Amino acid sequence: MCGILGVVASNPVNQLLYDGLLVLQHRGQDAAGIVTAEGPMFHMHKGGGMVRDVFRTRNMRALSGHAGIAHTRYPTAGSAWSAAESQPFYVNSPFGIVLGHNGNLTNTEQLKNDLFRTDLRHVNTNSDSEVLLNVLAHELQEAATNYKLDPATIFAAVSGVHRRCRGAYAVVAMIAGYGLLAFRDPFGIRPLVFGRCESGRGNEYLVASESVALDTLGFELVRDVGPGEAIFIDLDGNFYSQQCAPNSSLNPCIFEFVYLARPDSVIDGISVYETRLRMGESLGDKIRREYAHLDIDVVIPIPDSSRPAAMQLSKQLNLPYREGFIKNRYIGRTFIMPGQAIRRKSVRQKLNAIGMEFKGKNVLLVDDSVVRGTTSREIVQMARESGARRVFFASAAPPVRYPNVYGIDMPSRYELIATGRTDAEIAREIGCDELIYQDLDALIEDVRSVNPEVTNFEASCFSGIYVTGDITKEYLDGVEASRQDEKEAAVAAENQLDLDLEVVE
Repeated sequence: MCGILGVVASNPVNQLLYDGLLVLQHRGQDAAGIVTAEGPMFHMHKGGGMVRDVFRTRNMRALSGHAGIAHTRYPTAGSAWSAAESQPFYVNSPFGIVLGHNGNLTNTEQLKNDLFRTDLRHVNTNSDSEVLLNVLAHELQEAATNYKLDPATIFAAVSGVHRRCRGAYAVVAMIAGYGLLAFRDPFGIRPLVFGRCESGRGNEYLVASESVALDTLGFELVRDVGPGEAIFIDLDGNFYSQQCAPNSSLNPCIFEFVYLARPDSVIDGISVYETRLRMGESLGDKIRREYAHLDIDVVIPIPDSSRPAAMQLSKQLNLPYREGFIKNRYIGRTFIMPGQAIRRKSVRQKLNAIGMEFKGKNVLLVDDSVVRGTTSREIVQMARESGARRVFFASAAPPVRYPNVYGIDMPSRYELIATGRTDAEIAREIGCDELIYQDLDALIEDVRSVNPEVTNFEASCFSGIYVTGDITKEYLDGVEASRQDEKEAAVAAENQLDLDLEVVE
């Protein structure tokens, strides 16, 4: 899960891209980068941390040009920030290309081998985004005649990318001297929208991960980029589009609606806010049917993404709704922080309980999901410390039992609290008196009902069914083994740092 932007305008775009990244900050707080195009020249600045910390006035002044792309990074493998892997990536052969990517390729190792042995291209990092960039560069080289590009040639190259790449990818790229290219994988897993704004000099276009970026920057939403579709906007503002994958189908990631996206976004014609209201309604129906024996005094959300579901649930059950936790908005989202120790520490820094809302009460805490259980365990403990008599916990999403390999940081089963445990066992793990999960069928219907034209969803973290059809047990075992190696290396490095500090002291 990352945030991507691309824009072609009649005025300088550096401020547009910066403001857009601020709006998409929730999609990644690990690193940020902006590249602008001025004629055939690119200007780039990127670095680790929040958007506001990466860019200074001197950096912004250097980002001149009327077109560009931007990226805010979230590490899909759960690793700490690496300067070499911040985006956008750049390659200069055969055309100058910069690229930002949201998602995760599932055949990265095979592509790396093909790039090195067959395409004669070199990859400098472990990032699948750099692999994707080099595949695109090679396909452009193969499609171009006399090193000249036109929209048909560019779309032919994207077709080549679709033939070779597997997994989830939403992409924005700039081709030096030509324009802005954006495309989405043939399954439409990760979101991508574009909008238009009329200026005195013609149309301006903005491509973004979520529609909220268009809203705040003054662009009118045109539509989503379709699965397998590519759009190209040249530097004069001329717009072209083409379907580049013959067997595409729309399967948006359902976790976008549960947690990842901002509630004021619309993805594939589906209002994120409305889906969360409906999640609360169906969860309330389940509690009325199956948990009527619970003596609930008050419904309290875990801010922020669970708030719409909790409000609707309390209305459905005719129970008081209260804000029991105050959020420190200067702490990042704990789910997308690398490392369990960082997540655990940040929960207490991020939330503080209002004691009067808990003391002597049976409280129903509502969260959007339970992934690792770290946050849930700490929050239940905070409720008890604040005097709650009994603590019930409801999740607006089903149990997360399977790895996600399409760009969300939950790639290994041993990190998921629901894997191999019953609901009662999970309840004991997080310390609550009763745990209530949403049903998967109900969740899918909650999202589908907002736009009945979308019939399929990528829900592998709940169902174990991977829509791309290429995920095997061996693949998952390999991903988990690699992640375990990374974890052990990180622990070893941390232990060595402690020893070094002791020596200094």
